[in-house]
Amino acid sequence: MKSHLLVPTRRLFLGSLGAALFTTPSLFADELVRTPRQTEGPFYPDKLPLDTDNDLLIINERITPGVGTITHLTGRILDAKGNPVRNAVVEIWQCDNNGAYLHSGSDNGSRRDGNFQGFGRFLTGSKGEYYFRTIKPVPYPGRTPHIHFKIKRNGKELLTTQMYIKGEPQNLKDGIFRAVKDSKLQAALCAEFVPIKDSKIGELAANWDVVLGITPAG
Repeated sequence: MKSHLLVPTRRLFLGSLGAALFTTPSLFADELVRTPRQTEGPFYPDKLPLDTDNDLLIINERITPGVGTITHLTGRILDAKGNPVRNAVVEIWQCDNNGAYLHSGSDNGSRRDGNFQGFGRFLTGSKGEYYFRTIKPVPYPGRTPHIHFKIKRNGKELLTTQMYIKGEPQNLKDGIFRAVKDSKLQAALCAEFVPIKDSKIGELAANWDVVLGITPAG
């Protein structure tokens, strides 16, 4: 079975690419903007899978991966002063390439990709960094593409939010995204999905920092 230690294994870690993403200048260079809270929604898994590590494409030791555009998702969890938050549990969940969630009430459950994990966890290190291998999120009726995030530490839930694709036209038609009126806060919810140079299978990289507060004035 795959490791559940919530650390990046040699197979999963991006090496120099991962290091570069973790040290990329923050989107919030001028001012740290708090990542807005977003609804958990109805599809947080009602029964967690046996495999909850940070590789959502492979369940345990299966050979067949989940279907979708492979995305290496990285970022940092930061506190109100911009300091990295160590030992935070980062949880993500999202629908599969068919628009179905890992949830018994998912509208499209009969078409769910059984090879896509749909949920993962990662424990942040000293730089507050996290890493997931997943798929680029896809839309489903009523929603723009997004990935759900929940941040916990010491058993306490710190933030539940959603991440969106920067420049995705459907964002401005999405009621949950549009409920955030401030353009800076909207930008704080978005990540750019960039093709990885020399990837022969069209992999993408997305880097998104989660800020748990704002820098105090003065």
